[in-house]
Amino acid sequence: MRVDAGHDAAPQASDAIPRPSFAELARLSPAYFGMVMATGIVSLAAHLLGWTVLAAGLFWLNLTAYAVLWVLTLLRAVLYPRRFFGDMIDHLRGPGFFTTVAATGVLGSQVLVLHGDRNSAMALWIAAVVLWVLLMYTILTGLTVKEEKPTLRDGISGAWLLAVVATQSIAVLAALLAPHLGAPYRLELNFLALSMWLWGGMLYIWMMSLIFYRYTFFPLAPGDLAPPYWINMGAMAISTLAGSLLIVNVNDAPFLQSLLPFIKGFTVFYWATGTWWIPMLLILGVWRHLVRRFPLRYDPLYWGAVFPLGMYAACTHELVLAMHFDFLTWLPQLFFWIALAAWTLAFVGLVLDLAQRARA
Repeated sequence: MRVDAGHDAAPQASDAIPRPSFAELARLSPAYFGMVMATGIVSLAAHLLGWTVLAAGLFWLNLTAYAVLWVLTLLRAVLYPRRFFGDMIDHLRGPGFFTTVAATGVLGSQVLVLHGDRNSAMALWIAAVVLWVLLMYTILTGLTVKEEKPTLRDGISGAWLLAVVATQSIAVLAALLAPHLGAPYRLELNFLALSMWLWGGMLYIWMMSLIFYRYTFFPLAPGDLAPPYWINMGAMAISTLAGSLLIVNVNDAPFLQSLLPFIKGFTVFYWATGTWWIPMLLILGVWRHLVRRFPLRYDPLYWGAVFPLGMYAACTHELVLAMHFDFLTWLPQLFFWIALAAWTLAFVGLVLDLAQRARA
């Protein structure tokens, strides 16, 4: 039977009887930092579109959520180490750890764009890079060398593309930081942003090939179509954002000038690919919930569906500025309101879920 990425696998021996006050902590999803990703990008989109008060409120909420989630994550690592580190090499839960990288990068972008705090943004960028290195090579190595592995049907989902989102979040923050620095750091950060942007694109091609193959050649039950499949689009949206920022930075780095036609072409390619996914994911959502009547209830993985909507609004706004696609100016506004509505529903679901757990 397929194990849902949002729920824990069977407890390890040392964690078989969890401490009563920390029972929920033991089952904490490693993908919960998706809440910070979603809140952060909706805040940034609000700021870009002129809703500054809303953007500021979401920023402070996001800062609080980020701190709380780190406390809970560290407590889980200390109290339930076998379960915590076992999740890292689980094919379904392991990719959820990449939300910590993306959340750190998105929060750093918020700090820089909303408050102009270069030093704090740089500290968060360094933290994101360290987390990226540790998690990327730990998770991929662990999944490679483990002896017992699931089939492709049971072992892969859209959550794997969180590795792409984590990579591109570093590229985005590097591109945002570069204009605030002097030589030679400006050149170096732009080069690193370009390299991560290209690597993220290559990683998407590898992983999307497997995901698309799983989509079309294996039976797909409603329970298999978890919300992280929206990362199919979100990974392309954040790649578009990174590419748009590199286009804007072209005057800061001569090597970007020589690559400008390539960067523009691939940025539009990423945006077009992400746009193609939207109707497909909507159709599959209708099939899942209306045709097959899969219950719609709160799950932390739903933050992984909110993030792509907010990112699509933000990336399209930046694409319009970078490429002068004025005929697309209506699109960021539309998707911002859709993303805000989705964020509101997810947040209400979280509050009700916490209240229900508190009563229980």
